[in-house]
Amino acid sequence: MAKAPPPYRYSERDEKMTQELSVKDKKLKARIEKSLKTVDLAAFVTGRPIFKLLPSDPRCVNCMAPFEGAGGSIVRNFFNKRRSTLNPMVCNTCEDLVKRLRYGTELEMSMLFADIRGSTPLAESMTPTEFKDLIDRFYNETTHVLVHSRALLDKLGGDEVRGYYVPGFAGKHFARRSVEAAQNLLRVTGHADRQGPWVPVGVGINTGTAYYGAVSSADGLVELTALGDAVNVAARLGTKAAAGEIVISESTALEAGMDTSNLERRSLELKGKSEPMDVWVMRVMQN
Repeated sequence: MAKAPPPYRYSERDEKMTQELSVKDKKLKARIEKSLKTVDLAAFVTGRPIFKLLPSDPRCVNCMAPFEGAGGSIVRNFFNKRRSTLNPMVCNTCEDLVKRLRYGTELEMSMLFADIRGSTPLAESMTPTEFKDLIDRFYNETTHVLVHSRALLDKLGGDEVRGYYVPGFAGKHFARRSVEAAQNLLRVTGHADRQGPWVPVGVGINTGTAYYGAVSSADGLVELTALGDAVNVAARLGTKAAAGEIVISESTALEAGMDTSNLERRSLELKGKSEPMDVWVMRVMQN
């Protein structure tokens, strides 16, 4: 897996640019908000006709800027474009701009949390290097699924991966994409194999209104993430999912238009919630 670039730090130059281009920045923020909340990717894409003429694949799926070869060298050196850390299928333009403007907005989105069940006993049964190799394989397999399902990735940490599905990138069927991705996560970790999984994974998905955008520290460190009660619920559902289970909230099932007639219904007590939450439990069929 490619090494992630260092976290973005908001500089005095950024502050000066924001002050000098306040009118322009307001227009940019409006375009970002439109692109996040709607399925109109053209609301923010610029330069596509030019970038399509440059060699060669792979390219940003939005603006068509090439990442490799001579074309990749041109867009890196003259347009400062490279793969985004949020999803390497797209370029960094939106990511860097959102961080520079410290922008964020509330929007309806689906949040997927997947983690290894029983990672502590697994680690105890392996050498540290063996466990590191297992985690590397887990990250590689699961992030590949999330990337190609149009998820925005959160930072990798411990034994967990997170994917955020926003309408502006995942499309109008963002909730359905999250459920399909969860099924594929279980498949690539072996839960559909007769011999059993090579690593036990549980997944939780919730859909609701969350804040997505920049959060920053006093020393200028800026990250992009999702925050809010809906995100916390998704994380709680992830912890409630046993190995091989996808725990899906009612809101996700409704938004995805799921047929739940053959799914297990479960009522869960979630930390910080006064009332039990009804969910649906999905598994993948064995090959």
